[in-house]
Amino acid sequence: MKKQFTHIDATGNPQMVDVSDKKITKRLARAQATIFLGKEIIARMNGNELITKKGPVFQTAIIAGVMAAKKTHELIPFCHALNLEDCKIKIEVRKQRAIIQTESVITAKTGVEMEALTAASISALTIYDMCKALSHDMVIEEIKLMEKRGGKKDFKR
Repeated sequence: MKKQFTHIDATGNPQMVDVSDKKITKRLARAQATIFLGKEIIARMNGNELITKKGPVFQTAIIAGVMAAKKTHELIPFCHALNLEDCKIKIEVRKQRAIIQTESVITAKTGVEMEALTAASISALTIYDMCKALSHDMVIEEIKLMEKRGGKKDFKR
């Protein structure tokens, strides 16, 4: 029995998955990224704020993450272009790590996991970029899906 991939047609060419027959449902995805900042960067924090010569780090990372979520289909082949209804990003510092939590919501025929994961990834990369003049001892440690609801099956980590 020959296995058929979802993103490869019968002739072996790449294809987008047809979602036209899927039901429209409210879909939600939450993702998380963790970036180790290190002592040098943590020492520069003023309360919950971190400002470098480039500007306010966490606020910039939130904006970059939302922008990236909206452009996920331009970055990842075969992701459907989605008009997000909501995208939230929160960044919290615990010990020497920034924990980035994202949530993407849409009412559509396909899910928003990749948008939530993209938001978390780009937020972490933005923090790295804005802090690299202070230290290169940062590590993006984890990017993971925390929850998804509204498709064929739900998931919760």
